[in-house]
Amino acid sequence: MGRTGSALDNAVAESFNSTLRFELLAGARFITRAQARTAVAGFIEEYNNDRRHSSAGRLPPAVYEAQVRARPAA
Repeated sequence: MGRTGSALDNAVAESFNSTLRFELLAGARFITRAQARTAVAGFIEEYNNDRRHSSAGRLPPAVYEAQVRARPAA
């Protein structure tokens, strides 16, 4: 963590938001907020459970977190 306002503090969240905007929202038109919420929820579900991430050893975040929780405490 850096000082207040450091770009590195929010790097992971900003990366996710950028991916969401680029892959789901760019050019998308939703008639209702419910449609938009459903689309974003589906994207997050896929992002956390199916998509592999290089920062997590090419595992989906949900699998990586489950493995971390299953490790014995040192």
